[in-house]
Amino acid sequence: MSTPPFQAPPVTDQPAGAPADAAAPGAFAGPFCRFCGSAPAVEATIRGHQGFLVIMKFLKVRGPFCRPCGVATHRLMTERSLWQGWWGIASAVINPITMLANLPQRAKINKLGEPIPGAPGQPADPGKPLYRRPAILGLLIPLVAIGLIVFQAQRDPSYASVGDCVHNKNVMIAGVDDTHPDVVVLSCSDPDADARIVGKVSDTANGDSACEGYPDADGYYTEEQGSEKFTLCLHFLK
Repeated sequence: MSTPPFQAPPVTDQPAGAPADAAAPGAFAGPFCRFCGSAPAVEATIRGHQGFLVIMKFLKVRGPFCRPCGVATHRLMTERSLWQGWWGIASAVINPITMLANLPQRAKINKLGEPIPGAPGQPADPGKPLYRRPAILGLLIPLVAIGLIVFQAQRDPSYASVGDCVHNKNVMIAGVDDTHPDVVVLSCSDPDADARIVGKVSDTANGDSACEGYPDADGYYTEEQGSEKFTLCLHFLK
């Protein structure tokens, strides 16, 4: 959907966006900015994205733009996308693609000269560059999300390797081990480390037979999710 960020120029008998003296000999032939009527201008389309869970909104503002109005439009649409474009699984992928797709459009706008005086409207104030706006902190949102995913993957026993150590976050209840352990991978230097992995056997959840070939193993952990299953053969440290 189109979301014009500025007030369009008033309608006149001249072609849309054309200066009042456009019919005079030697006048600029256009195109003219859709917002202020200035020339030179260029055809361009600036896009934005908003996402929240499964709801997405695709924003679009079409030119022509003069240089100031085009820069202001690009900065405003990108500012919105930086804050509002990440909040969904699909949006987290679509949003950066949208902002990257705007770069060739911005490049066309940057090549324009300053507007010729005499336009029916005042070119927009582009405002502060994006790097000086609070919205630039929106770039941290995907970085933090990726960091959390990597952190969780590092602690997931599915990705554990021989030599890693594990900890069972479920405590003993009435002196009996919980039958539903919550195992995470952590550094062997961590005081919470309970056991070291001395073997990892895929495609089996039978710990007794899987760990027979590992004489250092004095325990095991098995996990089965659908068709995926594995066994960690453990040597307890405590």
